[in-house]
Amino acid sequence: MSEPLDVAHEASRRRTIAVISHPDAGKSTLTEALLLHAQAIGTAGAVHGKRGRSTTVSDFMQIEQQRGISISSASIQFDYRDVVINLVDTPGHSDFSEDTYRVLSAVDAAIMLIDAAKGLEAQTMKLFEVCRRWNVPIITMVNKWDRPGKEALELVDEIRERTGLLPTPITWPVGDAGYFEGLLDVESGTMQRFERSSGGATVSHWTELEPDRAADEHGAAWHTAREEVELLALDNHVHDTARFLARETTPLVFGAAVHNIGIHMLLDLVAAEAPGAVARRAVDETARAVDDDFSGYVFKVQAGLDSAHRDRIAFLRVCSGRFERGMTVTNARSGRTVTTKYAQQLFGSERATVEEAWPGDVVGLVNATMLRPGDTVYLGNAVQFPELPRFVPEHFSVVRAADLSKYKQFRKGVESLEQEGVLQVLRSERRGEQHPVLGAVGPLQFEVFAQRMELEFSCRVILEPLNYEMVYLTDEASAPALDRQRECEIARRGDGVVLALVSTPWRARSIATTNPELTLLTVTGEPLVGRAA
Repeated sequence: MSEPLDVAHEASRRRTIAVISHPDAGKSTLTEALLLHAQAIGTAGAVHGKRGRSTTVSDFMQIEQQRGISISSASIQFDYRDVVINLVDTPGHSDFSEDTYRVLSAVDAAIMLIDAAKGLEAQTMKLFEVCRRWNVPIITMVNKWDRPGKEALELVDEIRERTGLLPTPITWPVGDAGYFEGLLDVESGTMQRFERSSGGATVSHWTELEPDRAADEHGAAWHTAREEVELLALDNHVHDTARFLARETTPLVFGAAVHNIGIHMLLDLVAAEAPGAVARRAVDETARAVDDDFSGYVFKVQAGLDSAHRDRIAFLRVCSGRFERGMTVTNARSGRTVTTKYAQQLFGSERATVEEAWPGDVVGLVNATMLRPGDTVYLGNAVQFPELPRFVPEHFSVVRAADLSKYKQFRKGVESLEQEGVLQVLRSERRGEQHPVLGAVGPLQFEVFAQRMELEFSCRVILEPLNYEMVYLTDEASAPALDRQRECEIARRGDGVVLALVSTPWRARSIATTNPELTLLTVTGEPLVGRAA
């Protein structure tokens, strides 16, 4: 078989997916349940909920382990049947939505995890909108069906009304939330009855019941489940692969990740229905076919994954061609070459050298210091994929080294974490280089920044919050006059963009009204109070 056919075949076997949800819906628990059912791990770390559980495979940072939340994205690859799944566990906390946005730019499908009791929450909807923007098809799992919650039909209506997607049941619960008796397999018409494992640490065994036996042993609950599925089918809630890939429907499954219930059917669904790697659109609107020359897209840069290594890893999604360790590729942004001698795949904190990878795979390039999130690398025919947009900071703080003798470590740490995209680092003439301004989407980012500065760079920092609520675009000509305004400060981003930080929207409008000659634009480029740009 020729190499192009090999590449296309390998690309079709890949399933690159992310798990998205509101905090505490069970993403990390689901990640380990999937690994457990795929026999990639022997025992799940999620036991008895977050308060008492062991650390999950995908949570490697100290603050994640302390708080039981995921705040960085971890990529894990494992085999399941005849496919290769690249599973990216995304941050659940809303303060880290920018990291989630980056991850969703690199996947081909997503699992939207919903708490049975809470339904579609605010962060879930934000992430859904990101998936819509990236044209990512979505599989929905209703989690925690072992606890009291909403009715199944109510959740179907909520998903349909709020997302515009038509939920199409693959499995349906037998028994109300909190009284979980089993799952109806919609296609086969059989029932799967589960035996819970101790603490959910091992795979839950199940018994498949034919319809007559299910009716005899589960009576009203079984008949209700059958009637509800038939009712949905009459309203066109029937799974169709083409409609799913066209982002018109969302296949729907139910389960309880902490007890590993319903997980094998979710895995089967991902393997059978999630799309493989496909052509990726470049900035010039051409599509880079999977069997074209090698190309890759950097969606994440992370240091501090393991204190013993103290290295920096650029996570690369292979978009086309065959990746081979040691190949020299070109960075489309800078035009400079990048060597790939140190290529790895991560499984939690464990690492393995990667000799080759195919479209859809995620490769970690170690100490590729010239790479930034959003960069494109390629071999042969040049290509550049769209760069990642920056989120608008909503919180600001001045940072300084607690010990002035450690300014060298301070500067190195700030530069490193800025390159990762942990925060936006802004320079203000009013404060000088030694006291940069940090811009964050959420305040927890400051806590992570301070902890990583101390642990990874041995530099304790002091953060002083600034009383700014708004950020606007301006230019060099307007900057001096704006910097003299009350409750306004000029800061410059690393890419040269000039920003005006203002205390309140009212104050910004007042400045724009009294100084119409100054440039003060919203982040979308719209002028304030109807002025011409």
